[in-house]
Amino acid sequence: MLGTLLDRFCAGLRIALGVLMGALAVPVAMQVISRYTGIIPTYLWTEELATFLFVWIVMIGSVVAVWDGTHFDVRITPDARKPIFRLIQNGTVHLAIMFFGALFLFYGIEYTEFGGNQRSVMMRANLAITHISVPIAGGLWLALAAYRLFEDVAQFFGLGRTQS
Repeated sequence: MLGTLLDRFCAGLRIALGVLMGALAVPVAMQVISRYTGIIPTYLWTEELATFLFVWIVMIGSVVAVWDGTHFDVRITPDARKPIFRLIQNGTVHLAIMFFGALFLFYGIEYTEFGGNQRSVMMRANLAITHISVPIAGGLWLALAAYRLFEDVAQFFGLGRTQS
């Protein structure tokens, strides 16, 4: 039940990523056209908007990667064949993600407050717009990795469904 809900949530995040990528194409195209053709005037706000969109794309993409298990991890040992060692390997990765998620969540709140006291140079937008992506992503990493760890433990003990 919860897994299905989280699957749907991440499907929604994938749609949001597509929308944001499409939106990112607009200011980047405006920058390129204005720099190399002179057809349209140079708009300085397009660079800030592209940066804001890119930050959100990265943070949302990282959340989806944690859910899909496509995030970056380094294996210093070969993939385990025995279930207990596979649980230890995967559990270590999930615990590391949870640790960094907790750090991003905890320190991201202060980071967002710091951004809330600043404005961007050209657009005059409150920088909390982008800064808040840090604690949101951290909290979601923490929650999704905890769920994946729970799934791995349940699968080890034969209580859960097998992952495909």
